[in-house]
Amino acid sequence: MEFDRLRIVVLSALLMLVAQCCWLDRAHAQPAQSARRIAVVLLGLPQQSREVQALREGLREAGYVEGRDVVLEWRSAEGNYAGVPSLVADVVRSNPDVIVVEGTVAARAAKDATTTIPIVIAVAADPVGSGIVDSLAQPGGNVTGLSTMITELGTKRLQFLKQAIPGLKRIGILRNPSLPWHLKAVEDLRASAKSMSVELTVVSAQQPAEFEGAFATLHRGHVQALYLLDDPFFASHAADVLDRAAKARIAVMGAQRRWVREGALLSYSVDFADMFWRSAFYVDKILKGAKPGDLPVEQPTKFELVVNLKTAKRLGLTIPESVLTQASEVIQ
Repeated sequence: MEFDRLRIVVLSALLMLVAQCCWLDRAHAQPAQSARRIAVVLLGLPQQSREVQALREGLREAGYVEGRDVVLEWRSAEGNYAGVPSLVADVVRSNPDVIVVEGTVAARAAKDATTTIPIVIAVAADPVGSGIVDSLAQPGGNVTGLSTMITELGTKRLQFLKQAIPGLKRIGILRNPSLPWHLKAVEDLRASAKSMSVELTVVSAQQPAEFEGAFATLHRGHVQALYLLDDPFFASHAADVLDRAAKARIAVMGAQRRWVREGALLSYSVDFADMFWRSAFYVDKILKGAKPGDLPVEQPTKFELVVNLKTAKRLGLTIPESVLTQASEVIQ
């Protein structure tokens, strides 16, 4: 009798152990159902760059654990605008919970590809003028995020060039004709340049082969400095652009900090890391039930001026103290 009772106890314990092992196997075999998928579409910034990784920092600060709460799926066009529509179409077919995009071209492609998946713009030059959102205050539809201040940035960049290069009279502007907002940016720059008594020479390039003709025009125009409009395509060919400028002894005003680290004289831009960081909180609100169209598009709050004194020395320039004291970073 006692033996039978003991046997029942042992068999019950074994059955419980087997059941627990089976449950653990199933738990390990199945991914966490609560993890939300966030697709990140990059135009020109590298995935591992300081700017892009700020998105991850923002999500952590919002309380998300990557792999448990959210899964980030990265896609990059590497500056190839022609491939953006198909890249975005692939992302939309995968049906993520939110799409985060870098740049106006990616934002436009994402808006055209879906009206249901929420889209967060980490940075775009002119989402209203580009028809991506109805207005900054009430974006409408499925898109929201952050916008740069192209007119204000353009004026400040010209001012810093004038301060950094005494006697500056001729500035070249490199634009990409495939970007509609570049046309408006050039119009704004012409108005600012007139008030500063500066002559502008506008050149265009949307393919690497067109840089040679653009720099030939700049040489004929005797430009002293080159202003690069924000463009991931230009950024993906920074080495070529900066090499041509160095050979022509033309000072370059870059669109981002990375340009100066690679040899440009100056850059004045929004803090792109801050923009990506702030985009994480849009993602947070959307995952908690907010509608993108109800979330106002924000403008930048942090800006950075970067100066490369090594480049200044190579060009025979002495950067005034009035410029250096305003710099966020000075490369010696």
